[in-house]
Amino acid sequence: MSVPLLKIGAVLSTMAMVTNWMSQTLPSLVGLNGTVSRAGASEKITLFQSPEEGWQLYTSAQAPDGKCICTAVIPAQSTCSRDGRSRELRQLMEKVQNVSQSMEVLELRTFRDLQYVRSMETLMRSLDARLRAADGSVSAKSFQELKDRMTELLPLGSVLEQYKADTRTIVRLREEVRNLSGSLAAIQEEMGAYGYEDLQQRVMALEARLHACAQKLGCGKLTGVSNPITVRAMGSRFGSWMTDTMAPSADSRVWYMDGYYKGRRVLEFRTLGDFIKGQNFIQHLLPQPWAGTGHVVYNGSLFYNKYQSNVVVKYHFRSRSVLVQRSLPGAGYNNTFPYSWGGFSDMDFMVDESGLWAVYTTNQNAGNIVVSRLDPHTLEVMRSWDTGYPKRSAGEAFMICGVLYVTNSHLAGAKVYFAYFTNTSSYEYTDVPFHNQYSHISMLDYNPRERALYTWNNGHQVLYNVTLFHVISTAGDP
Repeated sequence: MSVPLLKIGAVLSTMAMVTNWMSQTLPSLVGLNGTVSRAGASEKITLFQSPEEGWQLYTSAQAPDGKCICTAVIPAQSTCSRDGRSRELRQLMEKVQNVSQSMEVLELRTFRDLQYVRSMETLMRSLDARLRAADGSVSAKSFQELKDRMTELLPLGSVLEQYKADTRTIVRLREEVRNLSGSLAAIQEEMGAYGYEDLQQRVMALEARLHACAQKLGCGKLTGVSNPITVRAMGSRFGSWMTDTMAPSADSRVWYMDGYYKGRRVLEFRTLGDFIKGQNFIQHLLPQPWAGTGHVVYNGSLFYNKYQSNVVVKYHFRSRSVLVQRSLPGAGYNNTFPYSWGGFSDMDFMVDESGLWAVYTTNQNAGNIVVSRLDPHTLEVMRSWDTGYPKRSAGEAFMICGVLYVTNSHLAGAKVYFAYFTNTSSYEYTDVPFHNQYSHISMLDYNPRERALYTWNNGHQVLYNVTLFHVISTAGDP
């Protein structure tokens, strides 16, 4: 039995050395023993071809918390693109990014495998102790137990092979980083006209300009609608839910109104999280029932269409009272001019960056959609536009930056099909994909505070993020 003992002892000795090397050397190679950049914690910068006409900015809300991402496409006249080595710099940055991603993968895999090896250390120590305690002979039972224990160590073979491959990869990456550093040093020497401090100041000034532009942005043209984000499935097939478009970002109350006619019950949830869980809400009982699902909450008040009338009602939540109500002259009601899905959706109220709107139609304009800007205090019509689009052919509609966007269906396969621009009294047909996941939209509204679309889709409360496109003139910029 001495030969098996020598073999097992040799294996354990080798494993101990490997464990020691992996515990001390490999972590330092991949950054496990220092501060590392975790996935999702770093910013990613992407460079684009520079346009000629000016700064171009895409903004897209990523979550219903009001956060917004701006992507800038910088003009050709910018100091960033006048250098002849900009293309090479861009390629180098892409290489650095690829190396960084490879290092992240190695770091995660090494960390996982290292934890596995460390978990085997106890087993290895136990085996080593038993072998040292043996006096030169091992019983058949003890030998079988040792064999079983050794079987548990078999997966370490594939782990070690992976470490060998990772080591070769690390050596290659180290060489690539060395080459990249040399290339960057050469470019820095060629760009010696600017010192590091000077370049840093120029970059900071450029970032300040971008930030200033983004801060001024409130409007843009719709270029994309994200995939749907299902927040909750609650209530009947038809209904509406919303947040206050004028409330500060810390106020995330949600209002919920189930059904499309004769309803009076409005639930007010304290936060979006409470709405998802169905807890912490109060109930408002409206003095007059509503019609349709085109309600909106604006600056602490609910604006809705009174059932079986063309009356707009402004109900104030805090005082639990109607502040004002007024008829919309000539507006159809009671399923005279609804959207294609019906549901008493004759009158649809909306809020965008420029204020409160009413979307409806009249007999005088042959059933085409009318857009009216309303005074939120008096509900008087400030100005109206006849879009020429038949309301019964529209699935749903929403306003962004004074532009009415219309979907061509409330069923599956819908698109944002039509846009009417109130600032120029003109329209165009669009083709913006719009994924109608649950195949029956009965409410669609834009919230300018969150840059998101709120939707009631076949008993599901759904959010969409929107992407807006801006062109900012740089005439006169230094």
